[in-house]
Amino acid sequence: MKITNVRCYVTPHIVTPARFHWRKGLTGDGDGTPVGEKSYSAILRVDTDAGIIGHAGGGRGYRVADIVARRFKNFIGKNPLNTEELWRLIWELDRLEEFAVHDLGLLDIACWDIKSQAANMPIYQLLGGNDPRVPAYASTVTWDTIDEYERHIKECIDEGFFAFKLHASGDAKWDAELSENLRYWAGDDADLMFDASAGWDYVTSLWFGRVLEDLEFLWLEEPMREFDLTSYTELCGALDIPILAAETCDGCHWNGSTWIQQRALDMIRTSVGFKGGFTGAIKVAHLAESFGMRAQVHGMGWHNAQLCAAIPNNDYYEQLVIDSEQIKELKNMGPLSIVEGYLTVPEDPGAGPQPDWAQIEKNAVLIV
Repeated sequence: MKITNVRCYVTPHIVTPARFHWRKGLTGDGDGTPVGEKSYSAILRVDTDAGIIGHAGGGRGYRVADIVARRFKNFIGKNPLNTEELWRLIWELDRLEEFAVHDLGLLDIACWDIKSQAANMPIYQLLGGNDPRVPAYASTVTWDTIDEYERHIKECIDEGFFAFKLHASGDAKWDAELSENLRYWAGDDADLMFDASAGWDYVTSLWFGRVLEDLEFLWLEEPMREFDLTSYTELCGALDIPILAAETCDGCHWNGSTWIQQRALDMIRTSVGFKGGFTGAIKVAHLAESFGMRAQVHGMGWHNAQLCAAIPNNDYYEQLVIDSEQIKELKNMGPLSIVEGYLTVPEDPGAGPQPDWAQIEKNAVLIV
C-alpha cells in the first residue's frame, strides 16, 4: 500500500461563549479567540492506492497547512502501514521544525486509521488489546463554589460514577477544603484524584500532598510545572501519595525515561495528543510497564479510549464533566457513552467516523 496524497483542510467556525474555565491563570474552553470571531482548525486527510482514507483532526488550521505544504508531501509514496518508519521520520523533521506537540502525531493518527481499516480491526486490538470495558472517572472543570461541586458530584454519583478528579482553583487552602468535602460526598470506597494543573511551588505541593494522603486520594497530578525534575524527585521522596506527571512535556518516551530514571514521578501520563499519536502513546505505556509503573491515559475522545482499552497499566478513562445537562447526557453519547461508570470502547475499525469530505471541502477556506 502507498500514500498517494496528503491534504489539509482549514475550516472556520464562529467562537461561542466558553462553557467552563480552569484555575486563574489558565485558559478555559476554546483557544482564546474572542467570542464572535472566527477560529480555524485543521483536518488532515491521507489517501492511499488501496482506496482507504485516513484522517486526523486538531491543531491550528494555518499552522498545520504550512506543515503539510512544506513537509508532509514528502511522505507520498510511503507505506502508511509502516507506522514505526513514518513516526521516526516525523521525529527527524521535529529536530529543526520543533512541531507543536499536538501536530506531531497527526500523520501517525491518520496512518493508524488506515491500518485499522485495512485490518478490519479496532485500533486498540492492533495496539495489543487488553479490555474494551474501561472504568471512567468524572473529571471536573473548575466551578466557583463548593455548592456547585457538591451538586455536580452528586449528579455524577446518580449516573453511576465511582471515581472523581478535582482540578485546582489555585487557592491551596480552598482546594484542601474541597478535597475533604469530596471524600465525604463520594464515600470511603471511591477513588479520588487531584489535578493541580502545574500551579504550585514545592512547598505548597508538599503541604497539599499530605492533605491528600490523609484523605487517601489515589494520586496527586502535576502539582508543579514540568521543568524542575529535582523538585519532583524531592516531592516523590517526601510523600506517600503517588505523583502523576509528565503530561505535557515534550520528548515522548525519551523524556519519560528521564523522569523515571530521576525518580521524579510514581505514575506517568500518556495520551495520543501529547505523545505523538498512537505510536508514541503506546511506547510510553510500555516504558512504564517495564518499570512496574502505571501509565494513566490523559484526556477523552475516540483516540484515547482506544489507548485505554489497549494497555493493562491504566486505571481509568477520563471523562470531563461540565454542567448538569452535559452530565445527564453522558449515557447517550453513542460509541463513547458512559453507562454506570464504564465506557465500552467501540469495536469499529478506524480512528473514528469518517468526516463528510464533500461538506468539509465546501466549508474549507484553504486546502493544501
